Amino acid sequence: MKEFKFTITDPLGMHARPAGLLVKEAAAFQSKITVAKDGKEADAKRIFGVMGLAAKQGHELTFKFEGPDEDAAADKIEAFLKENM
Repeated sequence: MKEFKFTITDPLGMHARPAGLLVKEAAAFQSKITVAKDGKEADAKRIFGVMGLAAKQGHELTFKFEGPDEDAAADKIEAFLKENM
C-alpha cells in the first residue's frame, strides 16, 4: 500500500472542475484509491465522494493506493495534484 499527504494550495479549494479531473485520473487505474480529510474517507473514483470532503485551501488530504498498479497511480495522482491544486 502506498500513501501520501497533500495540502490544497488552490485558493478555490477542491471545486467541481479539479475534482472531476482527479476522478478521471484515478479511474484510469485498477488500484483502489481513497482520499481522506479530517477522518472522513472517500473513493477517489467517485465525484460525489471527493466533493463531499469539501476540501478548501490549506486542508490536508491523505491519499491511499492499494492494488497492482499502486506505484504508478500514486505517482500520477501526486503529479496531477502538484500541477492543478
